[in-house]
Amino acid sequence: MTTGKYKKLRKLNMVTHRDMGYFFSSLIIIYCISGLALNHINDWNADFIITKKTVNINPSFSGQPVDKSMIAQLGDMVGENKYKVYDVPTSGQLKIYYDNASLHVNFNKHTGIYERVERRPVFYQSNILHRNSLRGWKWVSDIFAVMLIVISVTGLFILKGKNGIKGRGKWFIIAGLLPPIIAIIIQQLS
Repeated sequence: MTTGKYKKLRKLNMVTHRDMGYFFSSLIIIYCISGLALNHINDWNADFIITKKTVNINPSFSGQPVDKSMIAQLGDMVGENKYKVYDVPTSGQLKIYYDNASLHVNFNKHTGIYERVERRPVFYQSNILHRNSLRGWKWVSDIFAVMLIVISVTGLFILKGKNGIKGRGKWFIIAGLLPPIIAIIIQQLS
């Protein structure tokens, strides 16, 4: 290959790497954040914040028939003013459902457990993308995966000489292969 063609190819490689890197940087960060969250799904709920609080219920409610007035008074205790539906799961208990919340009242114990579920900001939206939960997003995700390969491969050829792929770069590539190989070996042995 002539020097002129080599320089043009090298420049095209660098421009492709740079521009694709810039273009996909936001999505890379979103997927990284989401990936970290989803890696620890057993440690915390990456999608939702669930808050619970116990409230004391006035003993005067015991034995009263469940009606809209009682539902409204119980809702006021937890800051809810509009319920969706309620039911009586067992004698002496009442469960009221609100938008993204519920109140489970135990009249015998004079307590209620209020539970609210809210989307975890940033993580919920990121996880939707990462799990391909949006209609048609899998095609965007597939294109993104191919572009990550392009970004990675073009990055291998940015530097030349002793710091490039022919020099110390090859050793970093080999070192980067070790963690997945070791993980696969350990998985196969167990």
